[in-house]
Amino acid sequence: MSGRRSSAEHGPDEGRGLDPFGPRSLRDYALVADGERGALLGPQGEYVWMCAPRWESGAVFSSLIGGRGGYALAPVGRYVAGGYYEEGSLIWHSRWVTRDHGVVECREALAFPGDPHRAVLLRRVLPQERPAALRALLEPAADFGDGPLRDVRRDEHGVWHGRAGGLWLRWSGAAEGARPVDGGLELDLALSPGTGCDLVLEFSDRPLEGEPPDPGRAWAATRAAWRDAVPGLGHALAPGDARRAYAVMRGLTGRAGGMVAAATTSLPERAEEGRNYDYRYVWIRDQCYAGQAVAAAGAYPLLDDAVRFVTARLAEDGARLRPAYTGGGLPIPGQRRLDLPGYPGGFDLVGNQVSGQFQLDAFGECLLLLAAAARHGRLDADGWQAALTAAEAVGKRWQEPDAGIWELSPRHWTHSRLVCAAGLRALAGAGAPARRAARWNALADAIVAATDRGGLHPSGRWQRAPDDPRADAALLLPALRGAVPADDPRSTATLDGYLAELADDHFAYRFRHDGRPLAHAEGAFVMCGFVVAMAEQQQGRTGSAYRWFERNRAACGPAGLYAEEYDVAQREMHGNLPQAFVHAMMLEAAARLAPG
Repeated sequence: MSGRRSSAEHGPDEGRGLDPFGPRSLRDYALVADGERGALLGPQGEYVWMCAPRWESGAVFSSLIGGRGGYALAPVGRYVAGGYYEEGSLIWHSRWVTRDHGVVECREALAFPGDPHRAVLLRRVLPQERPAALRALLEPAADFGDGPLRDVRRDEHGVWHGRAGGLWLRWSGAAEGARPVDGGLELDLALSPGTGCDLVLEFSDRPLEGEPPDPGRAWAATRAAWRDAVPGLGHALAPGDARRAYAVMRGLTGRAGGMVAAATTSLPERAEEGRNYDYRYVWIRDQCYAGQAVAAAGAYPLLDDAVRFVTARLAEDGARLRPAYTGGGLPIPGQRRLDLPGYPGGFDLVGNQVSGQFQLDAFGECLLLLAAAARHGRLDADGWQAALTAAEAVGKRWQEPDAGIWELSPRHWTHSRLVCAAGLRALAGAGAPARRAARWNALADAIVAATDRGGLHPSGRWQRAPDDPRADAALLLPALRGAVPADDPRSTATLDGYLAELADDHFAYRFRHDGRPLAHAEGAFVMCGFVVAMAEQQQGRTGSAYRWFERNRAACGPAGLYAEEYDVAQREMHGNLPQAFVHAMMLEAAARLAPG
């Protein structure tokens, strides 16, 4: 299962000598996550990406972007791969139809909920009706490959111990028969009919003391925790996919309540265009999208998590709120390059420059989130204080240029201002005292009036900025959020103008970059497709809303995960994976479009 051996022994690529940790199309990957970190898993049972101990840490498996490190388990011989999630969870079943051993399955998960200091990766080969032969290869390399496995030893119980960078490692279960190989451990498994086996891999930034986890108890606790964490959502459109979207967001949400934007870094949005970013951090805007989506579906715990994280950041930073933070609420490090090849079409990059930006719309989204919580009776005194802080920040800063939703050069972006107006109106109508409500509504009126003077296109639709007359998908959000009524002529003109200029076969694009055809400049923006579905539904165009929803619901791989963009011609996903705000908008659309 590595480049050191003939691949004819190890999988479906007989005679081609392929590396099982080599990059694949993003549609081929599944995600397991526990809130504190996540891992990407390919169809040959290969983990190619995991940061440990936390989302923003260095990767211990970084082969996805050309680094060292991976963990593979698959049948020996030829097979056809597939897989599926257990309903309402991020427990993945790898499934291989083999030539010699019938069907072989392996259940995969990170023990859930996660410990911030220790990752526990569970793999259980399920009982089979025929003999099965599998091979496992563990090649950890911490810090994006700079910390290879060292100090390897097997104790008297057959448990393997080692170090990788600053991490402690322990591999137990059926791993007693493993053997050291260059940079890792290799294991052959021969299973009799009706028997299975467990492999438990731990990484920790502290010494691993005591006994390894009992696999049976770990699995039982993980499955029970997922059952408790993900609501039924039977009232939503496409309830199974809505539950998966909720599970993805829960898997990306840590103990502090912060939801990272994606599990990965450096996956290009467009090949060789230089658009590579590190999304392993919590964007305030995305966090608010997630909370509002959950609020649309019901008063579920992820709403409380979003409010808790946003409230804490507003309490700490006030009007100087950063656009994004680490999962623990700390500032994000600046960008730096790694000495790695990168995912094909992209390059290696960690950290993010976003901390130096001012994004006005984040305050509006905070207000919308806190108002949604208040309507559900879930906003405490600290939350109301955070709302006051955000409203005051809007009052002070709404006339400043900002980077906007797409994080571009500072301008007076129309969307930023109108979303702030929407947030003020929502908060005013969510139980605020009459005097404050009147003041917030008056400020919202003033913002809309000022924006109308510079941000209204001659055709009657909203335009991107006073000096930018183009249409933009983001300009559909103000009507959805209540900045102006849905039947306001500016709302209908904006939707109709957008559909005429930036929609193609029920796929949505953000804005026109240049004179090229839309799909040549970037992929369809999947989040925007769900926004259009909700905008169409708001206008009473139910049939069109369903078509938009179904078209974009299908813009995923077999695991049902969404990336940021979708290449329509190649039917390929682009950008970091899974992209949280796409799952949030999918869930919100599923809730809002549901009949009745």
